[in-house]
Amino acid sequence: MAQQRLNQVAGHLHKSGGRDALLTKNDDDVVIVAAVRTPLIKAKKGQPVCDVLLKAVLKEVVARGKIDPAIVEDVLVGNVLSPGGGGASMARMAALAAGLPNTTSVAALNRQCSSGLTAVAFIAHAIQSGSIDVGIGAGVEDMTLYHFNRHQYRIGTEGLNDLSPETMAVQEAADCLIPMGITSENVAEQYHVSRERQDAFAANSYAKAEAAQAAGNFKDEIVTIKLPNGKTIDADNSIRKGTTAATLGKLKPSFRETGSTTAGNASQLTDGAAAVLLMRRSKANELGLNVIGKFGAFVTAGVPPKIMGIGPAVAIPKLWEKTGLREQDVDFYEINEAFASQAIMSIDTLKIPYEKVNPNGGAIALGHPLGATGARQLATGFNHAKRTGQKLFVTSMCIGSGMGAAAAFVNEQ
Repeated sequence: MAQQRLNQVAGHLHKSGGRDALLTKNDDDVVIVAAVRTPLIKAKKGQPVCDVLLKAVLKEVVARGKIDPAIVEDVLVGNVLSPGGGGASMARMAALAAGLPNTTSVAALNRQCSSGLTAVAFIAHAIQSGSIDVGIGAGVEDMTLYHFNRHQYRIGTEGLNDLSPETMAVQEAADCLIPMGITSENVAEQYHVSRERQDAFAANSYAKAEAAQAAGNFKDEIVTIKLPNGKTIDADNSIRKGTTAATLGKLKPSFRETGSTTAGNASQLTDGAAAVLLMRRSKANELGLNVIGKFGAFVTAGVPPKIMGIGPAVAIPKLWEKTGLREQDVDFYEINEAFASQAIMSIDTLKIPYEKVNPNGGAIALGHPLGATGARQLATGFNHAKRTGQKLFVTSMCIGSGMGAAAAFVNEQ
């Protein structure tokens, strides 16, 4: 029995199988049955709260999956700004409020901007190992209540200035406290990414998001939320319509007086949540459920903290190598736009055609709710793949303190 399990797990590694291996269906695959997100809401507008956002997506992903909530064995929630007990108590309470039974376990995790993707991947790994058959990977962030203009956008470092002198004496350790905006400036300077290119990239992100919203491209991935104040929100409210490179060029630098990173070419502070329902393919078949996609692989990689934004440029090639994929095997990419500087550097370094990246816009236009972004990109990715018929996509992001994450998914819609 143990050897059978080892053989099954080995079948998921696809080290040299490439695209064909990823597209092949096996009973032991980890599949996605539903993926959903909230609208992305500008921070400080509407005063949403974590539990409301998370409850909404957990309830909706179970409903869309057409399952009995009692079969969900574990829920893992990415959350960076961690309200109350590191986010674990809030996540448990939201899950119970969403209708999941008390027999379903819940945990929270924080790997900064990749938290939502890491939650999905860890649930997939638990299914692959045989620990569970059904689980939910999710993410949530309420930047309105827990982080707004704190410490010059120094995400997740509150209280760390009290670390020991011995730790702070190690330069790379101290570099983990560099504000995110300064790391963007470091990338722009080191890799010669001009202000003009950053503004042009940002304007394109806005244009794509505006066109996608006007065409109704996001509707199927969004669950309407009702806030405690009675207000109902059913669409992203962060997209600045009519944004051009010329208008962005008028903005002052936000982090260095002579810098190139501005409020217009960096990701917006937003509130949001997303959830992904995963299970073993044999379980989905047994229950007669509709499968929307398949988990392929997930990797992380470390980079110097002072240029943390280059994470995708390191993580994506590692993913290619682990799966046997080549760039041309991937139909499109969802790469988080933490800052235009780092997104441009990553895309240029990997020689990915720009038209394959964020076809419906990215975080500059839509926003970046830290713990939710990784799961949000999957809801958007699967929705886009269904609409276009594309089969294989990669999602990736940089991670504060100097890392990158990347994952491959297959569309089966």
